[in-house]
Amino acid sequence: MLRRIVLTLVVAAGYVMASPLSTLAAERFITVASTTSTENSGLFRYLLPLVQQDSGIAVRVVAVGTGQAMALAQRGDADVLLVHHRPSEEQFVAEGFGVRRYDVMYNDFVLVGPRTDPAGVKGMTDVAAALAQIAARHAVFVSRGDDSGTHKLELGLWQTVGVNVRAASGTWYRETGAGMGGTLNIASGLEAYALTDRGTWLSFRNRGTLAMLIEGDPRLFNQYGVILVNPAKHKHIKAKDGQAFIDWLLSDRGQQAIATFRLEGEQAFFPNARKSGS
Repeated sequence: MLRRIVLTLVVAAGYVMASPLSTLAAERFITVASTTSTENSGLFRYLLPLVQQDSGIAVRVVAVGTGQAMALAQRGDADVLLVHHRPSEEQFVAEGFGVRRYDVMYNDFVLVGPRTDPAGVKGMTDVAAALAQIAARHAVFVSRGDDSGTHKLELGLWQTVGVNVRAASGTWYRETGAGMGGTLNIASGLEAYALTDRGTWLSFRNRGTLAMLIEGDPRLFNQYGVILVNPAKHKHIKAKDGQAFIDWLLSDRGQQAIATFRLEGEQAFFPNARKSGS
């Protein structure tokens, strides 16, 4: 009798201990590799509870630079990729790592710097010319230096005006190897110039003497794309739930949620889904 009671208690205890693990295993979730801007701005904190409410799918985000996010997805460490460098995204699909790329939303980049503006670029409408002026005056510029979408755009702008920032590395040109928030913190401490997406800038609190100096150049347009990682490359990819997440983003409900998200009373991202893909 005593032995039977002990066995019953052991089985019951085992059930109680196993239950949370069983619940966790049963949870529907996907992993999304994305940029630091979607995380730093707070956009995902706003959207993902809505996604789970509507679909039952929990979304776990790995927020890194675009290059790192793509590397994760190529290895099969994410089900969905949401980044902002279209040439790299199209290459990702062309090489068979992604199923299809969709436009989902856009915002823009801005150039920030100290209010004293030692390079005298405030109000310029040509961001590349402004960067050339910063280089000519050896005013400190802080770059992410992390192969992110922001970094890729910045390097393209330097190339446009013939400035070799690699040769200037460690002098007036400083590379952080960090995300956008960390890079802005360093720029604030150094009273330096930096290129940032508008969403991260609006949510950034440690501005110090930094102010937005240039906006509106068409080259600062910042398109985001979303891609399902190809299950033919990695059999464990959660293709059905990953596509359901993408479909939600592209739906009227998802697009309206993106449009509704505000920072400091200002719309931070603008939905522009083309549901047929690109």
